[in-house]
Amino acid sequence: MDTEDKFLIGPPHRELLDQVLDKWSLSVLSELCERPCRFNELRRAIPQVTQKSLTATLRRLERNGVIEREVVSTRPVAIRYQITPLGKTLRPPVDVLLAWASENMPTITRAREAFDMREEASG
Repeated sequence: MDTEDKFLIGPPHRELLDQVLDKWSLSVLSELCERPCRFNELRRAIPQVTQKSLTATLRRLERNGVIEREVVSTRPVAIRYQITPLGKTLRPPVDVLLAWASENMPTITRAREAFDMREEASG
Protein backbone atom coordinates (compact mmCIF):
# COMPACT_ATOMS: atom_id res chain seq x y z
CA MET A 1 0.00 0.00 0.00
CA ASP A 2 1.50 3.31 -0.97
CA THR A 3 1.18 6.54 1.02
CA GLU A 4 -1.73 7.81 -1.06
CA ASP A 5 -3.74 4.61 -0.42
CA LYS A 6 -3.37 4.97 3.35
CA PHE A 7 -5.62 8.02 3.33
CA LEU A 8 -8.31 6.62 1.05
CA ILE A 9 -10.82 5.26 3.52
CA GLY A 10 -13.98 3.88 2.01
CA PRO A 11 -16.63 1.37 2.98
CA PRO A 12 -16.41 -0.79 5.04
CA HIS A 13 -13.56 1.02 6.84
CA ARG A 14 -15.44 4.34 6.83
CA GLU A 15 -18.55 2.77 8.34
CA LEU A 16 -16.54 1.05 11.07
CA LEU A 17 -14.63 4.21 11.98
CA ASP A 18 -17.87 6.22 12.02
CA GLN A 19 -19.38 3.69 14.42
CA VAL A 20 -16.39 3.28 16.72
CA LEU A 21 -15.05 6.84 16.84
CA ASP A 22 -18.22 8.89 17.20
CA LYS A 23 -18.80 11.19 20.16
CA TRP A 24 -20.69 8.76 22.39
CA SER A 25 -18.64 5.70 21.48
CA LEU A 26 -15.43 7.39 22.60
CA SER A 27 -17.03 8.34 25.93
CA VAL A 28 -18.41 4.82 26.45
CA LEU A 29 -15.08 3.22 25.56
CA SER A 30 -13.25 5.56 27.89
CA GLU A 31 -15.50 4.48 30.77
CA LEU A 32 -15.35 0.78 29.94
CA CYS A 33 -11.55 0.83 29.62
CA GLU A 34 -11.50 1.69 33.31
CA ARG A 35 -14.01 -0.94 34.51
CA PRO A 36 -17.12 -2.90 33.49
CA CYS A 37 -20.30 -0.83 33.95
CA ARG A 38 -24.01 -1.32 34.06
CA PHE A 39 -26.23 0.80 31.81
CA ASN A 40 -27.20 3.30 34.52
CA GLU A 41 -23.58 3.68 35.61
CA LEU A 42 -22.75 4.69 32.04
CA ARG A 43 -25.69 7.13 32.01
CA ARG A 44 -24.39 8.78 35.18
CA ALA A 45 -20.82 8.87 33.89
CA ILE A 46 -21.95 10.45 30.58
CA PRO A 47 -24.86 12.68 31.64
CA GLN A 48 -25.20 14.39 28.24
CA VAL A 49 -26.13 11.17 26.41
CA THR A 50 -29.79 10.25 26.05
CA GLN A 51 -31.01 6.78 26.90
CA LYS A 52 -31.82 6.16 23.23
CA SER A 53 -28.35 7.27 22.04
CA LEU A 54 -26.58 5.25 24.72
CA THR A 55 -28.58 2.14 23.82
CA ALA A 56 -27.78 2.57 20.12
CA THR A 57 -24.10 3.20 20.87
CA LEU A 58 -23.81 0.10 23.05
CA ARG A 59 -25.50 -2.04 20.39
CA ARG A 60 -23.14 -0.73 17.66
CA LEU A 61 -20.06 -1.34 19.79
CA GLU A 62 -21.27 -4.82 20.72
CA ARG A 63 -22.05 -5.65 17.07
CA ASN A 64 -18.51 -4.63 16.11
CA GLY A 65 -17.01 -6.86 18.82
CA VAL A 66 -15.56 -3.94 20.77
CA ILE A 67 -17.64 -4.44 23.92
CA GLU A 68 -19.58 -7.36 25.31
CA ARG A 69 -22.78 -7.55 27.25
CA GLU A 70 -23.13 -9.86 30.24
CA VAL A 71 -26.38 -10.75 31.98
CA VAL A 72 -25.80 -10.62 35.73
CA SER A 73 -28.10 -12.90 37.68
CA THR A 74 -29.30 -10.50 40.32
CA ARG A 75 -32.81 -9.46 41.28
CA PRO A 76 -33.75 -7.66 39.14
CA VAL A 77 -31.57 -9.03 36.37
CA ALA A 78 -28.87 -6.55 35.36
CA ILE A 79 -26.77 -6.12 32.24
CA ARG A 80 -23.10 -5.29 32.57
CA TYR A 81 -20.96 -4.06 29.68
CA GLN A 82 -17.24 -4.55 29.41
CA ILE A 83 -14.57 -3.93 26.85
CA THR A 84 -13.33 -6.91 24.84
CA PRO A 85 -9.70 -7.68 24.05
CA LEU A 86 -10.36 -6.24 20.57
CA GLY A 87 -11.79 -3.09 22.16
CA LYS A 88 -8.67 -2.70 24.32
CA THR A 89 -6.58 -2.47 21.15
CA LEU A 90 -8.40 0.78 20.28
CA ARG A 91 -6.96 2.59 23.30
CA PRO A 92 -3.46 3.37 21.92
CA PRO A 93 -4.57 4.83 18.55
CA VAL A 94 -7.36 6.84 20.19
CA ASP A 95 -4.90 8.20 22.76
CA VAL A 96 -2.59 9.26 19.91
CA LEU A 97 -5.46 11.09 18.16
CA LEU A 98 -6.48 12.85 21.37
CA ALA A 99 -2.87 13.88 22.05
CA TRP A 100 -2.58 15.20 18.49
CA ALA A 101 -5.77 17.24 18.93
CA SER A 102 -4.58 18.68 22.24
CA GLU A 103 -1.15 19.54 20.88
CA ASN A 104 -2.49 21.17 17.73
CA MET A 105 -5.61 22.88 19.07
CA PRO A 106 -4.02 26.38 19.20
CA THR A 107 -2.98 26.09 15.52
CA ILE A 108 -6.41 24.71 14.58
CA THR A 109 -8.14 27.54 16.44
CA ARG A 110 -6.06 30.13 14.56
CA ALA A 111 -6.83 28.44 11.24
CA ARG A 112 -10.57 28.43 12.03
CA GLU A 113 -10.52 32.10 13.00
CA ALA A 114 -8.63 33.04 9.81
CA PHE A 115 -11.06 31.02 7.70
CA ASP A 116 -14.10 32.60 9.39
CA MET A 117 -12.66 36.09 8.86
CA ARG A 118 -12.07 35.35 5.15
CA GLU A 119 -15.61 34.00 4.80
CA GLU A 120 -17.10 37.06 6.50
CA ALA A 121 -15.05 39.39 4.29
CA SER A 122 -16.13 37.61 1.09
CA GLY A 123 -19.78 37.16 2.11
